[in-house]
Amino acid sequence: MSGYEEMDFCKLDVDREERTGFPEVIFGLGKTPEQAEAIFGRVAEVHGRALVTRASAEMAERIQAAYPGAVYDPVSRLIRLDGEPKRLPGTVAVLTGGTSDIPVAEEAACTAEWMGCQVDRIYDVGVAGIHRLLAQMDRIRAASVVIAVAGMEGALASVAGGLVRRPVIAVPTSVGYGANLQGVTTMLAMLTSCASGVTVVNIDNGFGAAYQAAVILQLVAEASEK
Repeated sequence: MSGYEEMDFCKLDVDREERTGFPEVIFGLGKTPEQAEAIFGRVAEVHGRALVTRASAEMAERIQAAYPGAVYDPVSRLIRLDGEPKRLPGTVAVLTGGTSDIPVAEEAACTAEWMGCQVDRIYDVGVAGIHRLLAQMDRIRAASVVIAVAGMEGALASVAGGLVRRPVIAVPTSVGYGANLQGVTTMLAMLTSCASGVTVVNIDNGFGAAYQAAVILQLVAEASEK
C-alpha cells in the first residue's frame, strides 16, 4: 500500500487523515484551476470535505461549477467544502492587531472551523490602543488556544502571551511600513518575545497557525477519550 494516489501532476496523500487526523489541504498558489479542481474532487470523494488555500477567483469559479456545495471566501482566499469533521473541544480565539490583518486572520479562523474548531474572532485589538485588548480579556482567557495575528512590530503576541495560561500561536503579517520588511521585522520580534509559551509560524501563514491549534485540541480530545 503506497498511501498515495498517482495523478498526472501530483501524488495525492489519501492516507493523511488516518495518520494525522486531518485530510491533505490543497495549496492553490501556483496550481492551475484545472489542477485545483481535479485534486479538490478526489479529496472530496475520499474524505467528504476539501479545502484549498491561497485560491484564486478562477479556481473558485471552476470548482463551484463542479461542486455547488463549495464556498469561496475572497477575504481568506479559501475554497471550502465542509463535511462533518469531528468537533474538537474548546475554543480558538483569533486576535488581530488591526483591520489590515484580517485576511490572514480569516485564513486562520476559517481553516480552524473546517478542521472542527469553534472560533471566537476578536479583531482590531492591537497594542496601539491596548485598552481595546484589555476590554476583551474575559473572552480571550476563556479560549483554549489563542492565535495572535499582527504586523508592524508584532507586540500583540507578547502582550497576549503574558496575560493568558493557554498556548499562544503568533502569526506575523506583512502589514507595515518599509522597516517592517514585509513581515520580517514582525517575525523576528515575535521570535524574540519575552513572553513564555509563544510559538511563531511563518509570515502570513494563518493556515499553519490554525493547523497547530487544531492539533492541540485534537490531543485534548484524544486524552479525554482515554
